[in-house]
Formats: sequence, C-alpha cells, structure tokens
Amino acid sequence: MLSVHYIQKGHLYPKPSAGFHIAEFLRRINHSLSLTLSHFYPLAGRLVTSNSPHDDGSYVVSIDCANSPGARLIHAAADLTISDVLSPTYVPVAVQSFFDHDRAINHDGHTMSLVTIQVTELIDGVFVGCSFNHAVGDGASFWNFLTALSETYRGKTPISRPPVNNRWFPEGCNQIIPLPADQIPSRYESPKLLERFFHFSAESIGKIKSKANYQSGTTKISSFQSLSALVWRGITRARNFPAEKITGCRLATNNRGRMDPPLHPDYFGNSINPMRTSAAVGELLRNDLGWAAWRLHEAVVGHSDEKIKGFVSAWLESPVVYRMEQVFDTDSVMMGSSPRFDKYGIEFGLGKAVALRSGYANKFSGKVTGYPGRDGGGSVDLEICLPPATMAALESDEEFMSCVS
Repeated sequence: MLSVHYIQKGHLYPKPSAGFHIAEFLRRINHSLSLTLSHFYPLAGRLVTSNSPHDDGSYVVSIDCANSPGARLIHAAADLTISDVLSPTYVPVAVQSFFDHDRAINHDGHTMSLVTIQVTELIDGVFVGCSFNHAVGDGASFWNFLTALSETYRGKTPISRPPVNNRWFPEGCNQIIPLPADQIPSRYESPKLLERFFHFSAESIGKIKSKANYQSGTTKISSFQSLSALVWRGITRARNFPAEKITGCRLATNNRGRMDPPLHPDYFGNSINPMRTSAAVGELLRNDLGWAAWRLHEAVVGHSDEKIKGFVSAWLESPVVYRMEQVFDTDSVMMGSSPRFDKYGIEFGLGKAVALRSGYANKFSGKVTGYPGRDGGGSVDLEICLPPATMAALESDEEFMSCVS
C-alpha cells in the first residue's frame, strides 16, 4: 500500500448564524484529537525504514510511535459558500484544497503526519476533512477513527468502539516481513476526470434489487450487488468498448468477518481485498442486469477464509509494493467504500452534515465511491469518476439514469 494515496474524506457542515467561534471549535477539535489518538496511537507516529536482517538489500517498513511529532491539525479558510460546493453538476476542483497531503502517497508518511484533520472555514459553512494513511488502516479503520473523534468532541466517553490494535499474522509467519530491494514505491497522477454524485433513493434501490433477483430467479442478491451491477453495465456501455474486450468489476471487501476465526470488527489496520469478477463486454451487455448481479454475488460468496489466506500466503512468498496502475485497470469499475458506514452520524456540534466529499486521492476512470444518502432509509449516493466524454455517455444511458433519483 506504500504507493497508494492517503484516504481523503470529509464532512460539510452549515455554520451557525450566531454563537459560533472558530477558535473555540479548533480548541475542542484539538483536544478531541489528542484523546482519540490515545486509542488510535499508531496514527500519531511516522513510518520508518530499516535494513532487513537479511544481507540482500531488502528493507522493512514499520511505524515509530515514540519518536514522532504526532498528528496534524490545520485551520484554513476559503472564500466559498456551501452552494459553491454543492450546486455545480460536477465536484469543483476547489474541494481538493479542503484536505492535507494532496497527491501524497502512503510512503510519504515517513515525513508527513499519518493523519491530518483540516478545518476549512467557508463563508457559511465548515468543512472537516481527514487525510489518513492507507498503509496504516483501511476504510473500516478510517470511519471508526472519525466516529471516535466525533464522540470525544461531543463528550461521549468511553468511545463506543475502541480499536483492536493487536496485529494479525498467519500462523507461523515471521512478524518482520522484508520488502525486496527492487520494490520501490511509485507515484500516480490521475488523468483528467469529472466527478459527479448520483443519488439513488431507497425506493429506487429496492426496485433495482427486486429486478436483479427476479431476472436471476433468486432472492440472494443484495442491494449493493444489484446497484454495482447497474453501474458496471452503465459505465461499460458508456466506454463503447469492443464486444470481445474483457471488463471487470471490483468490490472493496472487508475480510474481518470472512476469516476463520473472524477478526474483531474493530481490528485496526488493513483487512480488505478488491474482489473482482469479469466478463467480455458483449456478454455483459447482451445479458440482463440480473446476470451481472449474480456474477458479483457469486464472487462475494466465494470470497472465503481459504481465498483470503491464500492471497496472503502468495504475497508473503513474493512481497510486492502495489502500484495503482497494476491493481486498478482502467477497463474496469472499482466500487470503493461502503454506504453501510454511519458517515452522517459523525458530528461536531454543528448538526448533521449537509454533504460528504472526498479529495484528489485514489481517483481514476471507473472509480466509484459509495456513501449513505443524507436522507437515510437505505438511500445511496455514488461518487463516479470518469473522463468527460465517458461521463457524458453515462449521463445519456437510459438504464442507468432511469434509476437515478
């Protein structure tokens, strides 16, 4: 994960018309961050690289929690309104400035903070953005950290879900894992993309799920598998690939509950795999929504303890530093994050956020990020990243747009 960008997600809150003082807000955020880091202490450290015990040029990357300057808190201001952020069809580039560590990769955690909270004061709003080193933790760890920060800010102690910081290793595995000398982190620059949020009401999600299950003659396909199939088909049509080309759909899958014995749900670290299924473009589009959804369902069901541990064993046999262009090909769709996390439950005394937004990090053609809809009830917002021409084609796709609320 050393070549992957930091996770960058944040909340946009309305600024109270009276009684709000940014200095007091920052003081409380700073105090809450200190308390929260006493639980999530790896985030207060820095990455360090040392020579491995083997005399072969290999190296070991670890976290030094004792000799580090700690996490970072930033106060910034932008001459923008909430409407300036939310009204445009496409996410304004200015949103990227709401996050620290722009374009940083996780390897930069040797000199940069492993977590930063940036408070950006708008004319009529406050944006609280979090940049979080993805080599230290995954999405589940990220949202658990932000939830704990919100709880400490609101005086809720002890926090509801303390992280489990004990490391998991396969049985018999040496806990010092050297990386080969030729595995050097690399940087990734996103191509020119448009980012747009598409809202799916709970009613629309229900119809998509019912249709997928009916067409497949089952009741087992989940709402998110059905929605992912809709997106996979829509983006593939928009790309206008030849029929014989292979396209895939990846779902970022939490491994914790799939392992035997299972990891604790609050295990702090990375325990995910981008589970993938694929098909020829002609096959995907010739068949119906239910066919695609069933392919995704089968892949999810087959993501077992045996497969997870097999993946880990293969990596341990030949450790690599993953590169974005190798892991996420631009012929596929990547469904990241999850609308199941209670993201709108994260509050800092300003009421419920009016919107969630992300930074520059980890964007490429076909990247889709899932959020719960602000109105709740099973509604979903999808942030889709595509080149301009492909986005225009998706916006004209009848099957896809007929489901957008």
